[in-house]
Amino acid sequence: MNPEVAKVLKRLHYPLEVMLTCVRWYVAYPLSLRHLEEMMAERGISVDHSTVHRWALKLLPALNKIFRQRKRQVGKSWRMDETYILVRGQWKYLYRAVDKAGNTIDFLLRAQRDKAAARRFFEKAIAQHGQPDTVTIDGSPTNLAALRDINAGQATPIVVRRVKYLNNIVEQDHRAIKRQTRPMLGFKDFRCARILLGGIELNEMNASHLLTCRRHQNAQGGGS
Repeated sequence: MNPEVAKVLKRLHYPLEVMLTCVRWYVAYPLSLRHLEEMMAERGISVDHSTVHRWALKLLPALNKIFRQRKRQVGKSWRMDETYILVRGQWKYLYRAVDKAGNTIDFLLRAQRDKAAARRFFEKAIAQHGQPDTVTIDGSPTNLAALRDINAGQATPIVVRRVKYLNNIVEQDHRAIKRQTRPMLGFKDFRCARILLGGIELNEMNASHLLTCRRHQNAQGGGS
């Protein structure tokens, strides 16, 4: 067993398969915690909805860390945008980027929507994937200012494009995240939001990776 997961499981006394199934369903499908409680009961497994929530908060950070160590590289043409997330009755900002094939590059939840938040997002994404060739953004002046700051220290600057229709792919991708968070009815606190959104994004990354693999296999099959 992976040591990161093993460390978390020391305090969780329940079959691993059940815990991982519940947590995966929670971040992969638009289900509430009570839906999961009922679904487990139909399978003869007694699990309180609050317990599933606790499993998610414990397991998802470890799973996210493991995934990032093995995350597949993405394209060098990025589409970046931010969307609104409700946390304890207040709007927070989820910064996200995808490549031109629709693969999720990275994400970052921030309390403020400003240059510092945008720059932190770009620095995090670049640290994971390396510098992109181009980044397409909308009309946000803070995102542009953040990229200009980053370019100031680069021998080869990132090409910045402000073309709204090219960003449709990331704006459409936001919908998958909103679809998952809707049954959650908002988040209780910032930490909870950060962990659960990380799990949802992790699932989206895996899904897009599998879709890319299938497309590649189909293309190879079509050419034979």
